Amino acid sequence: MFGLSEFAIILIVVIALLAAKKLPGLARSAGKSARILKAEARAVREADEGRGDDRGTGAADSGGAQGDGPRPRVIRGETVKRDTTGTGTGGVDDGTHRV
Repeated sequence: MFGLSEFAIILIVVIALLAAKKLPGLARSAGKSARILKAEARAVREADEGRGDDRGTGAADSGGAQGDGPRPRVIRGETVKRDTTGTGTGGVDDGTHRV
């Protein structure tokens, strides 16, 4: 009888006919939402770039010229020991891995 694609086309046509009065308003609000989203994303990006210049690595500037671009960010975290035991568990032997 009808396949999925035919049913989808019929459904879209029916929705368009029934909601013809509201479609311009929906399109207008979708456009506003897209502009707001784009402006907010741009503001966040500019704030991140501005904040990246203020954050340093904790060391004084040595060498390198000003204006080479933003400094690399240093992300502090925990130190993970290298697996030297061969157990595959990060150096912790929980008894489940046998060599």
